[in-house]
Amino acid sequence: MKPSNLPRKLLPSLILFAIFDAVAVTLWLTKNNLFYLINFTYIGGCIAVGIALYAFGWKHARRFVQFAVGTYMLVYLGLIGRENMQIEGFWYYLFLGVFEAATIHYAVAKIFGPLLFGRGWCGYACWTAMILDLLPYKHPKAPRKKIGWLRYVTFALSLGFVSALFLLQVQNLETVMFWAFLIGNAVYYAAGIALAFLLKDNRAFCKYLCPVTVFLKPMSFFSLLRIRCDESKCVHCGKCLRTCPMNVEVNNDSRKRKNGTECILCMECKDVCPTKALH
Repeated sequence: MKPSNLPRKLLPSLILFAIFDAVAVTLWLTKNNLFYLINFTYIGGCIAVGIALYAFGWKHARRFVQFAVGTYMLVYLGLIGRENMQIEGFWYYLFLGVFEAATIHYAVAKIFGPLLFGRGWCGYACWTAMILDLLPYKHPKAPRKKIGWLRYVTFALSLGFVSALFLLQVQNLETVMFWAFLIGNAVYYAAGIALAFLLKDNRAFCKYLCPVTVFLKPMSFFSLLRIRCDESKCVHCGKCLRTCPMNVEVNNDSRKRKNGTECILCMECKDVCPTKALH
């Protein structure tokens, strides 16, 4: 590699790290809590390293980020820190009127963050997807099922569950929420694995059941970072469509392309494009 190419390859990593570090410093100073500085610097650092590794051609770069961030959030924040980082934790802290833990996580990663990186959370940090992506059905063989409405059911159930806890004035809510995190993750993994084998699609859970996508979809439409297609170079070979784990119509550059808000920025379409029409 020419030395002059090095800054260009590293620029996306440096920009993303700077954004996450700005969030880290802002939360540290405003919340007077060093944890936020460490937390978001670590996550931003992992993402930056992963993107740099991808730029230098390491095919497992995204997997590295998935496990570095996903395991940290599941094991350290969830199991050790006893924070419910699932959607129920977001509702819990929201009802308490506290901007902490899950509410900050959702604001950064799943509500406002998608304006910048779309569904990147799903591709690089989700601890459910990091396991589902290890299953054998990486590329769906059939078109998407018309059952995406189920995600709104699980979204409503999560909201209803936490609402009921407050309305019934259940005691020891912190303990209840921790157990909800444990049981919820077990259910998510079981449902995700079952759906993957039933539909022969690793990402079936993400498409049909995951309640978090209700937050992600609207903002992802306006995402600054997105896979673009130079349609003048596209030969319509269909490789990108067959490769995409989320059934995105990648060879259409319009924001209204089919399943456009589902893109997880995995870059697999870009890697298989024979004419380099995707970027």
